[in-house]
Amino acid sequence: MYMFTKKIIIVFSFLLISMSYSKVFAQQQIYSYSQYADNLTAINPAYSVLDKAGSVSVLGRKQFIGIDGAPSSVMVNANFPIESINGAAGLYVLNDQAAIEHQVEVNAFFAKSIQLTESDYLAVSLNAGVRNYVGNYSQLDASDPQFMNDVRETKPNIGFGVMLYSANYYLGLSVPELTIRSLGNASEQQANYLRTHYYFTGAYLADVSDDVKFKPATLVSYVRGSSVLANVSGTLYLKEQLGVGLNYRTDKKAAAMLSVIGKAFKVGYSYQFGTSSNNLGGVNITTHEVSISYRFGNVTGSKLL
Repeated sequence: MYMFTKKIIIVFSFLLISMSYSKVFAQQQIYSYSQYADNLTAINPAYSVLDKAGSVSVLGRKQFIGIDGAPSSVMVNANFPIESINGAAGLYVLNDQAAIEHQVEVNAFFAKSIQLTESDYLAVSLNAGVRNYVGNYSQLDASDPQFMNDVRETKPNIGFGVMLYSANYYLGLSVPELTIRSLGNASEQQANYLRTHYYFTGAYLADVSDDVKFKPATLVSYVRGSSVLANVSGTLYLKEQLGVGLNYRTDKKAAAMLSVIGKAFKVGYSYQFGTSSNNLGGVNITTHEVSISYRFGNVTGSKLL
């Protein structure tokens, strides 16, 4: 068992190091929020089985506060455990706005886990729903053939995920938005929202002392037409009640994170800012992110992983 866990830690550490040094940049991608390590269900619904309690959570993200058309997202998630089969089911809703692009997505999901060893489990998930996308490209330049056609598309969505986990780590792969066909013309090909998204996630919860825990985590995402986007973060938990963390993304953005944790309630805040010389010397692209979650039912302790 010790050797198995040691191998997992070595593989995870290698991925963290390699991804953190990737010199890649990304266009607009879904689910690229700073507090990903505690809000993974929409990225990989298999994550829902890690908690035996039910939960409802809301995460809001806003960039360029006070400017019309600034990117903003609101995600609502409800998770209900099914203890008799070591599973979970639920629903998540995403409302995402970025200038001329707007997407509303609703997905239901089901996840189930099986025990591999005394402490290690494998979870699989399936999600299905509908996506409505609007791209008002003609607002950019109606005379340009590249942008003269607006996009209005409603289509079914299906996705899946797998996650290997125990009480102190998780490693996951997921495709929450599987797109079978392209949209087919020049303007519509700009729509990253309607392309297949791939995600790798991982985290490890380590005991530093009796009152301090440390959690490194990573989220790596890819969508065709964009470069790989990698997140690396670290969070210190004090007495399992206060979390203080930092996050770095390979599109040259960093974030400071703070969370207040109780058995039933958790409130999180992050402040993201650009780290390139252009940002630090001129206009900085800042983003505010707030999350609130409530756990119910089988609540046995604070949820840190």
